[in-house]
Amino acid sequence: MRDDIKEVYFTEQQLAEKVAELGARITEDYRDRNPLIVSVLKGSYVFMADLTRRIQTPCNIDFMVVSSYGKGTKTSGEVQIIKDIEQPIDGRDLLIVEDILDSGVTLNYLMQVLMARGANSIRLCTLLSKPARHKVHVPIDYLGFEIPDEFVVGYGLDYAEKYRNLPYIGILKPSVYGGE
Repeated sequence: MRDDIKEVYFTEQQLAEKVAELGARITEDYRDRNPLIVSVLKGSYVFMADLTRRIQTPCNIDFMVVSSYGKGTKTSGEVQIIKDIEQPIDGRDLLIVEDILDSGVTLNYLMQVLMARGANSIRLCTLLSKPARHKVHVPIDYLGFEIPDEFVVGYGLDYAEKYRNLPYIGILKPSVYGGE
């Protein structure tokens, strides 16, 4: 797998430090509010696990699978909820945890759906954001890193369901996915 990585973009140490920083901010903002933290699977599972261990206030967790990518590298623009959250959200403060904000299409749709279901508030925590790819404005409350328009994998992020288990985030060689 390492041979498919053009360069390591964020090391394990850099990720751990950023997660600790985000966890401290979330702890302070949600103190005594018992938020429902919703992980958007599959990409955010590693980030979500590390982040929730750094949040020092009561919280509940749930999971959704939402996709607009299929098996490609670019969004199709069509959003599908594949697995919905199981807990009632009426009147709850939600924190959506995502691996990467790319086009914004999926997260914008998801946030609209959850607000329509009666959430009290919705905030977004995303590890990565690619501003050059944004098609829809989605407010980010907690941001790990902004990155350029490179195809990154590792720390939960994948290409064709591979590379999620890398402990760092790296730029995938274009030759691997048929890029330029």
